[in-house]
Amino acid sequence: MKVISMGSVSGGSMPLAFLPEGAAGRVLRVLGGQGASRHLEDMGFAPPARVKVLKSCPPGAMLVMVKDSRIALGWGMAMKILVKSIEEI
Repeated sequence: MKVISMGSVSGGSMPLAFLPEGAAGRVLRVLGGQGASRHLEDMGFAPPARVKVLKSCPPGAMLVMVKDSRIALGWGMAMKILVKSIEEI
């Protein structure tokens, strides 16, 4: 089986866009300008929110669950949300 490294940013974090379908994570930080980061935080992507990837179509849109809401995000917006992967219980 071939293993593909997703890479990571400092502290073991990675962009939400890199989480595979079915994976969950905790929001660590939201990047971007004041408008984009505020918009994402208003939708619930504020630390330490838990997110779960429901559907992913790289390099396109993804459907995620955050705070009991299903939200569709484009790849560019998902790249601005840094998460740390967590294990499902």
